[in-house]
Amino acid sequence: MSWTRRKPMEAMMPAHEGQRLARTLSWPHLLALGVGAIVGTGILTLIGVGADRAGPAVLLSFAIAGAICACAALAYAELSTMMPAAGSAYSYSYVVLGEGFAWIVGWSLILEYSLVVSTVAVGWSGYAAPLLTSVGFPELLTRGPELGGIVNAPAIFIIAVVAGLLMLGTQESARLNALLVVIKIATLSLFVAIALPAFDAHNLSPFMPFGFAKSVAPDGVERGVMAAAAIIFFAFYGFDAISTAAEEAKNPDRDLAIGIVGSLIACTLIYVAVAAAAIGAMPFTRFADSPEPLALILREMGQGQVARIVAIAAVIALPTVLLGFLYGQSRIFLVMARDGFLPKRLALISKRGTPVRITGMTAILVAIIAGVLPIDEIAALANAGTLIAFTAVGACLLILRRRMPDMKRPFRAPAGWLVGIGAIGGCAYLFVSLPVKTILACLIWNAIGLAVYGLYGRKRATAAR
Repeated sequence: MSWTRRKPMEAMMPAHEGQRLARTLSWPHLLALGVGAIVGTGILTLIGVGADRAGPAVLLSFAIAGAICACAALAYAELSTMMPAAGSAYSYSYVVLGEGFAWIVGWSLILEYSLVVSTVAVGWSGYAAPLLTSVGFPELLTRGPELGGIVNAPAIFIIAVVAGLLMLGTQESARLNALLVVIKIATLSLFVAIALPAFDAHNLSPFMPFGFAKSVAPDGVERGVMAAAAIIFFAFYGFDAISTAAEEAKNPDRDLAIGIVGSLIACTLIYVAVAAAAIGAMPFTRFADSPEPLALILREMGQGQVARIVAIAAVIALPTVLLGFLYGQSRIFLVMARDGFLPKRLALISKRGTPVRITGMTAILVAIIAGVLPIDEIAALANAGTLIAFTAVGACLLILRRRMPDMKRPFRAPAGWLVGIGAIGGCAYLFVSLPVKTILACLIWNAIGLAVYGLYGRKRATAAR
């Protein structure tokens, strides 16, 4: 019975005043939060990875991943305005699908957010470490044990800084985030302005050298348009972090839909422009294996100074990704604590209206991962966790359309049934297009989650009782 036990919709907002978050965010804050979380290491590095998997057809991979995310974004927009409380897909699943499903979705979101924050922090450290060691900082403190070091101190430092901002106040963090997002967009616009005039149609031929469906190439790498789309998907999500801000939106009926849908539209346009400029400026084989494809393209074009500007601006603006995902994870943990899956004392809100305790706990968790554990090989697991959550959101949309057709929907997704089916089917296809070892690792993670639920969570859950 506990597996299908549903949380009453009216219980989504906490009754105790000390557990309520302050409503301080307007739609520009939410829009910037989404763009800041979406545009990050994905677009800066995954164009090279995607080109290696799909060739010039990586443009099609971007379009497919964007279309699937659009379905998920529309579903998120409808559900978040119907249920404007923190928790995102976890909360929707608890209300619509039941407790056991909600646990799996929450467990998957923990995987997504933890790995994204840790991976981005380590990526930021990679840029910062040479600057630090040049002034005498110990090199052993710039990388984890798996790389022969002691601890990745710069990664831990940037996580602590972002967590401190979030503890200081949500609105203050949102303002700084908006400024950094402007820098990020200006940087990508500079790349497009320089690379796009060098567009050569010959670089698009052959357009689909590895086919459409995922297949194993002679070198053992899984390639094809869908194999690339499953990896590139990492570059699109982040808009779901906006739905975790539902409880802090000043006007959730309007602001959430603008933030979720608007950020995805803006980022899709940015991605298409950057991808077209990159593929057209140079044969994909010359930057497919580069960890910094945009900077490489600019250097090859004789624009070394601009390449340095792009790299510096990327480092400055990269913490916006950390802010968006650390914010989202702390809010999901907050709701899980309210529901009894975590100690309830963690759900207390400070006088500034922020969940200081849960934010601190979240920061410690991801700092341990970023500072000590080997994450390079398991970072792709973030995609698997996200796809599970997006599939659940699509299912919740369809079930509520059938179960409560007359319920007030401040934002109603157009062609709701098509959107729901698109989110479920598209995410399922992307999931099976992931590398086999990633799928197996995801199944192991969820098996552990089910064991934790059976031994710990099921007995302590209070939200549906």
